[in-house]
Amino acid sequence: MPLDIRYRPRRMRRMDSLRRLVRETALRSEDLIWPLFIQAEAGDISIESMPGVSRLGSASLLRACEYALELGIPAIALFPSIPAVLKDDSGTHAFDGANLLYSTVAEVKRRFPELLVITDVALDPFTSHGHDGLLSSNGKSVDNDTTVEALCRLAVLEAAAGADMVAPSDMMDGRVGAIRLALDASGYHETAILSYAAKFCSAYYGPFRDAVGSKIGKDTISKATYQIDPANSREAVREAQLDVEEGADIVMVKPAGPYLDVIRSVREAVPVPVAAYQVSGEFAQIHAASRLGWLDYESARDESIQSIKRAGADMILTYFAPEVAASLR
Repeated sequence: MPLDIRYRPRRMRRMDSLRRLVRETALRSEDLIWPLFIQAEAGDISIESMPGVSRLGSASLLRACEYALELGIPAIALFPSIPAVLKDDSGTHAFDGANLLYSTVAEVKRRFPELLVITDVALDPFTSHGHDGLLSSNGKSVDNDTTVEALCRLAVLEAAAGADMVAPSDMMDGRVGAIRLALDASGYHETAILSYAAKFCSAYYGPFRDAVGSKIGKDTISKATYQIDPANSREAVREAQLDVEEGADIVMVKPAGPYLDVIRSVREAVPVPVAAYQVSGEFAQIHAASRLGWLDYESARDESIQSIKRAGADMILTYFAPEVAASLR
């Protein structure tokens, strides 16, 4: 005898067409940003801890840009791998107008003007110690204000090279407002700022540091002195609000998957678009578990990205971007 149930939610799950009709979260290729690692060498170098991802030479990068446009991915984010011989404690190579990052941005914009190019405003690829800023005179901390001055110079150089959007990822206080003023003073009023507003001191960044060669040396300074404590969510929301007040056009939460609650809280607290970065460790763990037969690769990949979108992210930086965009087609 059938139960006397007025509401049967399973009615709307019984057919694929019904499930698609009432689906609450829709992921599009236009929601994706593809992070790409670049190097000066002509060939490509595979990154062992990130299966299927490589540091790209110029030819491969240009093919990737063309492929992104074919797939409907509107934006790429570039991360340079700088040879150790060019690094020092002050990251001076970051301010060489002919370095890899600037020449790459200029070439990509020349070949693909319609592709949105995002550049990381960060010193860690250029510093020998691997920190996101300049060290204090005693070498015992990352100095906030001198770092911000350096980041302003870096952001202006990136804009001059053709970057459509600069993305400060350092977590220094006041850097968004200072960068906005520096860009405007240099005539780059149209260059947008995507702020890493809520960047947590996470264990999930390891493979990325392999990719760009930015692992910190043997020192006593912890990145926890400038990145957010993973235990804190209200602090992350306040950071996002401050960056909006300073002029950020988009704010980001990083990592994404372990911080879905923060994505939702930030989405509800700020009026600007919210990005989320599905970082290298999230990418690597899905690959590792699927290789061991513990997860279905495609299902886990797609569910992980859909959950980030469902939490409130307007756009997602993910290394899965090309294969997900291809599957959406």
